[in-house]
Amino acid sequence: MVKIGNIELGNFPLLLAPMEDVSDPPFRAVCKEHGADVMYTEFISSEGLIRDAVKSKQKLDIFEYERPIGIQIFGSHIESMKQATEIASTANPDIIDINYGCPVKKVACKGAGAGILQDIPKMVAMTAEIVKSTHLPVTVKTRLGWDENTKYIEEVAERLQDVGIKALSIHGRTRKQMYKGEADWTLIGKIKNNPRIHIPIFGNGDIDSPEKAKLYKDTYGVDGVMIGRATIGNPWIFNEIKHYISTGKKINPPTIAQRVDVCKRHFMFGIQWKGDVLGIVEMRRHYSNYFKGISHFKDYRTRLVSTMDQDEIISILDEVIDNFAEH
Repeated sequence: MVKIGNIELGNFPLLLAPMEDVSDPPFRAVCKEHGADVMYTEFISSEGLIRDAVKSKQKLDIFEYERPIGIQIFGSHIESMKQATEIASTANPDIIDINYGCPVKKVACKGAGAGILQDIPKMVAMTAEIVKSTHLPVTVKTRLGWDENTKYIEEVAERLQDVGIKALSIHGRTRKQMYKGEADWTLIGKIKNNPRIHIPIFGNGDIDSPEKAKLYKDTYGVDGVMIGRATIGNPWIFNEIKHYISTGKKINPPTIAQRVDVCKRHFMFGIQWKGDVLGIVEMRRHYSNYFKGISHFKDYRTRLVSTMDQDEIISILDEVIDNFAEH
């Protein structure tokens, strides 16, 4: 049984990675329905939380059916991160997660996200203060290092565990690699097999199929996997992985009707949470992903992204079933 603090997560939990502009409550809702064991909010700026910025505060919205859920924060100032931890804790999540992995320039070049990998003592000091600032279990998501020459993740894992984190998710790339090349899980496996490490180690990077999840589980011995980009338009991946690991067999991919049904649910959750206008506009980035690989979907997408009428969107999605469903 894998546990983060006292939270029991089953034998091989699947985690939804926090993704900016993706893992909001509507997207998390459909991932939860399809087997995600632990989810995280989009990353939240510590400075934004302290200043009471509307966008940052809105990201604190969590719902009972999402549990266990972590709120993920990022920042480069220890005092701000402490205050943000206290604010985030009042939203009553199950976990506080620290983002030490975001490679995006505007974050990393200010010393936040993966930027802190250039200052390991500060990373450890900040983590220690965050652990002291909350009664909740604290977890960390990070990368192997800043670049090829600074892969200090084995030392980092021990030091972060020593200051009290309850789990560590490691993306198998350096900051310099961004999302290019192949994720290297060998160091993740070494950390998992380090006799000093007793907290759960979750691997992240390139898990895009049930076969790969099982292969990496068996090869590297991780306690679970965190999945990011492969979930976009594909929340089914969680249950597909679970089924494959327990039976060795693959589930049939979702039918067109199932894709439409989940896309509609995602859309309706968005309307409820964001209101009509934002709910409609922000759903537009998801249509192509839900219907990836379907030839001639382009015309439908054009219509879906051109209307502000909720009923029209639902009827266009119904047309997709009529015209593409397997006869």
